[in-house]
Amino acid sequence: MKIDKAFIDELTLNPDGPIVKTIIDMGRNMKFTVIAEGVESEEHVSYLRKNKCFIGQGYLFSKPLPAAEIEPFFQEEAVENILE
Repeated sequence: MKIDKAFIDELTLNPDGPIVKTIIDMGRNMKFTVIAEGVESEEHVSYLRKNKCFIGQGYLFSKPLPAAEIEPFFQEEAVENILE
């Protein structure tokens, strides 16, 4: 289950994020993998980790890459899984 960027953006305005927490809880209760889209700040990561969402995508991790650059990106030692 993917959490849309619009909901993640709301965390900036409402740090309690009741909608995001509800989506995470619903997905986890249904045994879905929950992915946050549009993760752009350490605050987003902190909120998501606290609420047990450990997979995310967004500019905090990387800008969109052409297909040819994806494999080398993941082979670099500097790449870490920020959410785990």
